[in-house]
Amino acid sequence: MALSLVALSWRLLATADLFKATVLFITFGVVMALCWVRLGAPDLALVEVAIGAGLTGALFLDTLARIEAEQVSQSVEKGEGDAHE
Repeated sequence: MALSLVALSWRLLATADLFKATVLFITFGVVMALCWVRLGAPDLALVEVAIGAGLTGALFLDTLARIEAEQVSQSVEKGEGDAHE
């Protein structure tokens, strides 16, 4: 399990794709929760899943969607500005 955490961390930090990084972050939180269960700390596992993977992952996905929507909006505005000139 420790090796999978290190591998997930490495892939998370090495990826340039924000969506992939977010999915890896959520996966890391779930694997970390499994590690806490194996260590006999179910309370920490629940907190890790709820906050680490769940809430933070959802906020990351929402932020990513807003960033992509803003980029699309800016590219449409640039396209309209070029068409009128």
